[in-house]
Amino acid sequence: MKSPVAIKVSRQEATLILITMLWGATFLIVHHAMRSASPFFFVGIRFAVAALLLAAVFWRSLGGMTAKDLQAGGLIGFCIAIGYSFQTWGMQTISSSQSAFMTAMYVPLVPLLQWIFLKRPPRLMSWCGIVLAFIGLLLLSGNSGGTTAGLGIGECVTLLSTLAIAGEIILISGYAGQVDTKRVTIIQLAAASLFSFLFMVPAGESATHLSSSVLLSAAGLGLMSAIIQLTMNWAQQSVSPTRATVIYAGEPVWAGVAGRLAGEVLPSLALLGGVLIVAGVLVSELKLRRRTARGK
Repeated sequence: MKSPVAIKVSRQEATLILITMLWGATFLIVHHAMRSASPFFFVGIRFAVAALLLAAVFWRSLGGMTAKDLQAGGLIGFCIAIGYSFQTWGMQTISSSQSAFMTAMYVPLVPLLQWIFLKRPPRLMSWCGIVLAFIGLLLLSGNSGGTTAGLGIGECVTLLSTLAIAGEIILISGYAGQVDTKRVTIIQLAAASLFSFLFMVPAGESATHLSSSVLLSAAGLGLMSAIIQLTMNWAQQSVSPTRATVIYAGEPVWAGVAGRLAGEVLPSLALLGGVLIVAGVLVSELKLRRRTARGK
């Protein structure tokens, strides 16, 4: 007899779950690196390593480069540079767990932004997700162990990074099937590195002394970023943006687990805020089914 409930997970979805766990672990590494590194320079080094690693493995793929590949890689790389640079900047003053939960805010915020700029009102479940995530944000930012409640510079730049991360996810899905996955991944990582270095100028940031710990962290994160980006581009050719987003919602949970193992402890209300943000992410992706009359 067959079970009435069956959960089907494709190979691509299972792979996304694994890289989401890996993605969650990167927050703690970045948080520790920010003790001795400057954010934009560190992100530039991180993605330069990632681009070089993939180029060394898939250099043959670069031969057939097209204008569409350059366009896709450049746009996605620009979003990656903004998203990761601002996220890394924020981790100079907030914990890795707090950063991870705030980063998940990009999912429920997207429908709200579409309403503001594209005049597309959010669905009922999107509104529910927005409310849950907003309440979670208030709890998380006001009870993170600081002396005052509210949003500081770390929280603000982290929230700004979520918009770029949302753009990255949308662009990857939009170009899926139109470009060569390996080639575009190399281009976007190289573009992310270049843009991050360029952002150092308006930020007034100088190059960090490359200590062994900074180099090791950048190299490790570069390898992880190469794996993560290549996997996302490959898997999202057959996994819908909605299902991919639900899977990515597990990223702050894994980051929280890694942070807890490393000794980070969020206050109870802040932890509840994180849970509400993840709930908001999941709820915003739900769709209500309309009943249809049959034979009447």
